[in-house]
Amino acid sequence: MEEIVVHVIRQALVAVVVVSAPAAIAAVAVGLFVSVVQTATQIQEQTLSYVPKLLAVCLALSVFGPWMLGQLVRLAASAFEQIALVASW
Repeated sequence: MEEIVVHVIRQALVAVVVVSAPAAIAAVAVGLFVSVVQTATQIQEQTLSYVPKLLAVCLALSVFGPWMLGQLVRLAASAFEQIALVASW
């Protein structure tokens, strides 16, 4: 029974990393680009990077949202199957 619990937790942790990756990668890429532009133009406004990052994350969520939802639904279905298996013991 412990193996099933560990397996479900491992699946959940992997799913969190995989599902959050598109938004995190978009934020990092845009942040790096804005930092390079700020360095090149000598603009040192700290709040300038927030709006482009926010827009990039929103765009990533709208593009990858259906895929992310599918991954989470598959994880939930698998977890419920495992819970039913444990409950039947």
